[in-house]
Amino acid sequence: MPDPERLAAYRAKRDPARTPEPVPATDPDTPEVEGRTFVVQEHHARALHWDVRLERDGVLVSWAVPKGLPPDPKVNHLAVHTEDHPLEYATFEGEIGAGEYGGGQVTVWDHGTYEELKWTDREVQVVLHGERVQGRYVLFATRSKGAADDGRSWMVHRMDPPTDPAWTPLPTDLRPMLAQRGDLPPDDGTWAFEMAWGGVRALALVDGGRVRMWSGGDDVTGSYPEITGLGEQLGSTVVALDGELVALDATGAPDPERLSEREGVTGGSARRLARTHPVTYLVHDVLHLEGRSTVGRPYDERRALLDGLELSGRSWRVPPTFDGPGAAVLAAAADNGLDGIVAKRRAAPYRPGARSADWRHVPS
Repeated sequence: MPDPERLAAYRAKRDPARTPEPVPATDPDTPEVEGRTFVVQEHHARALHWDVRLERDGVLVSWAVPKGLPPDPKVNHLAVHTEDHPLEYATFEGEIGAGEYGGGQVTVWDHGTYEELKWTDREVQVVLHGERVQGRYVLFATRSKGAADDGRSWMVHRMDPPTDPAWTPLPTDLRPMLAQRGDLPPDDGTWAFEMAWGGVRALALVDGGRVRMWSGGDDVTGSYPEITGLGEQLGSTVVALDGELVALDATGAPDPERLSEREGVTGGSARRLARTHPVTYLVHDVLHLEGRSTVGRPYDERRALLDGLELSGRSWRVPPTFDGPGAAVLAAAADNGLDGIVAKRRAAPYRPGARSADWRHVPS
């Protein structure tokens, strides 16, 4: 029979007068096993994670999964076994107050029913039937029985192929497309115009709410800690972005000297400089989105996908694109202290690593 005090640990961590979470006074009097509800909640706590909960024995057996359920059987994700939650938690959404246990925003990311294939104290195999997640998963303890362990160390593995047969993992070998220097193209409607900011070109790979920044083939994530919040905003969205890092002065113009002070600095020094010499990641393009490469799609389609992400934060944003006339955009760039514009052919694909006439840098 189930433990009559399954929710004791849950109640001990929460004060019903201080949290909007459901805190039942007593444990449920329910038969063993029964229900088959599951829920995945996106939890913006101190660190973004997803809580996977399976109904069993009148409670929600729970794991915190920092990067969410893996879509690919080739990759396992860490899962931390947490305290059982009451059944009422399956529909909970809201803001847990700062300073409280699990403080932060909670939303329901997916929900549905599951089939149990195997359930022991060290391995749980299920088939999930959700709106966003379908398929077989196994959660398993990672330490041998009897080893010094609090029972929290688990992993989660997808047993089925990706739901989308065309799904591909986030690429790690992308290189930015480069512009050729040239004159203004004609105002014939086939070109879009963007400001040239003169920053440090960087690709951002976002997966499971975590950001990795690459520039010149080097991992520069540790040099720009203020950009990590981009991953939290994107949540479960898996995407590769192209953009540039700039340091802006009081007038909003790029300051190359301030930016140079950030390059190569990591650790505590980078965190201090992020406060005194902050950078902004200006995102120009999307190269891979939710398991699909987008580099073969025309600029206009990629731009629409980028705008649909609605990226806006203290240290990242999507600069505007302009229809023209090109001369007016170029004049505006000069007036704002920029080194010119980049004209991009609307129908052109993204060519990783290539310098292409489809992108034309026109200096001020």
